[in-house]
Amino acid sequence: MIRPILADALPQDFDGITDTSVPSLANIWAKKYIQNLQVDSPKEDVQSNNLEEILSPERRASTAANLLQALRFSSAQAWAKTENLLLGQLQAHGISSDLIDPWQIATDSRFLLEQALQIYTENGDNRLFEIELTTNGQPHKLECSTRLPTIGQLSVAIAQSVGKIRKKYTSVDPRAIGFVSMQFHYSGQMLLDSLPPLEQMIVSSYFKVIDDHLYMPLQRAYEAAGNLEYDDLRLESVRHLLMLISAIARQVSQQTLILHSDYQCHSGVLSSPKIRVSSIRDIEMFQVYLCLCVLEKSVSSIQQELFPLCVMLYPPLKVSWELVRTLLRFLSQEMHSHLDEQHAKVFEPYFLALNEMFAADVLPDA
Repeated sequence: MIRPILADALPQDFDGITDTSVPSLANIWAKKYIQNLQVDSPKEDVQSNNLEEILSPERRASTAANLLQALRFSSAQAWAKTENLLLGQLQAHGISSDLIDPWQIATDSRFLLEQALQIYTENGDNRLFEIELTTNGQPHKLECSTRLPTIGQLSVAIAQSVGKIRKKYTSVDPRAIGFVSMQFHYSGQMLLDSLPPLEQMIVSSYFKVIDDHLYMPLQRAYEAAGNLEYDDLRLESVRHLLMLISAIARQVSQQTLILHSDYQCHSGVLSSPKIRVSSIRDIEMFQVYLCLCVLEKSVSSIQQELFPLCVMLYPPLKVSWELVRTLLRFLSQEMHSHLDEQHAKVFEPYFLALNEMFAADVLPDA
């Protein structure tokens, strides 16, 4: 049964600040979703446009119940895909098979999907929901009043749960989180495939929030930020970047796409909507790790977590190292363009370390 959790999970002052003077990084990240909901929504041809019905409490409850019923079967199928993609990496990278427990990974993935669907059925404050679509090649906007919680509220509500799951897997071998992330991704995709296009777009925005939190060390960054004074230059620099992170990621993705317009990875061409979403998420991920380095004043999170994870995941996903280096080059340009000089300087030593790790003499393309 889906039980109400939103009221207990969200801070009383979610839309404002978390104490008398200091807005938390969690709130800044959550507001990113609110500000970019329409911008990031895919523009697709959708035949059924009964948005009011889809967002009604009854329809949301029915959709969540149906997806939960299908979850066990989709979870089994998802593990087969995850295993097929990544199991060969265990021996290649010297990862102990004892660390990869299919049952526990599937259980944790199902728990997170259940959390997203729980919040999807809750009723928050009445608000206007807008989404941009194209029909027969013509762009238009759908809107209606709804009590559907925002995906920003979901971000705050699930942050600690996902943070604990990430910590459980990354504390022994950070690469293990790659199996959890892929399991969650494939499970979610299979559930979404059963929905009509417009409803699929709405529910997928909820799943994406958890996908982001699995790939990115957000909870660790929040905890590191708590050890700094509010006016510390490092924390100030991170706050500035987090407010720009999606705009930078979209610009870097677009520039990379122009340069590699015909690039084909494991799941399709770089220009496809689903690959574009994953590409933007990865560019955001690199920025979050840079933020964590700044907050911890250490490059260890890149050395011990990000780099090994990329080395394990990118080759089977057919992401070339030259593509990654292109992305990093554009990312450097955009960060320097968007940040003022003193904030950009704070990130420079960690960006230098990142570039050195992914250099051609370290990771040459075959």
